[in-house]
Amino acid sequence: MTNEKLNELLKPLVTDLGLEFVGIEFSPSRGSSLLRVIIDAPGRPVAIEDCERVSREISALLDVNDPIEGRYTLEVSSPGIDRPLFTLEHFTRFVGSEAKVNVALPIEGRHRFQGVIKAVEGDRIHLDQDGKDVVIAHANVVKAKLVPDYAALGIGAKGARNQDSGSRKRGSKHR
Repeated sequence: MTNEKLNELLKPLVTDLGLEFVGIEFSPSRGSSLLRVIIDAPGRPVAIEDCERVSREISALLDVNDPIEGRYTLEVSSPGIDRPLFTLEHFTRFVGSEAKVNVALPIEGRHRFQGVIKAVEGDRIHLDQDGKDVVIAHANVVKAKLVPDYAALGIGAKGARNQDSGSRKRGSKHR
């Protein structure tokens, strides 16, 4: 099953529970695949109980629909301080924030960019990479996430290396 189909299946369930469906990361493998579902709680931190509740509901839904072939691990977590950016709406929401963006097709010979999200116009993301405007088509984005501002979070550079990302996880095995 494609990520798009999994998103379509899982988003309404998470939304019905009063939470924000941020997105999924699916890593298929021969032995045991990993399905990570990322949720957020509007106006408050994600609690372990949120992850547990979503995990139970998703487990039941996946058991009925059986969209994933073979064994897999389900993990439900908060976005953490290095929040992933999946949709154009995510990029728009975080205009002014710094992000790391990996692309499939190189832009000026590069696959990785880091800079401030300046704007989103149509399906194009404008990133300020060292004072230069880099325009990235959303369809070209392989992976994107916010870069935490450790100083604003009150975490020094030394603490940043040892600091947990703040995500809460609950895993359960299936099949």
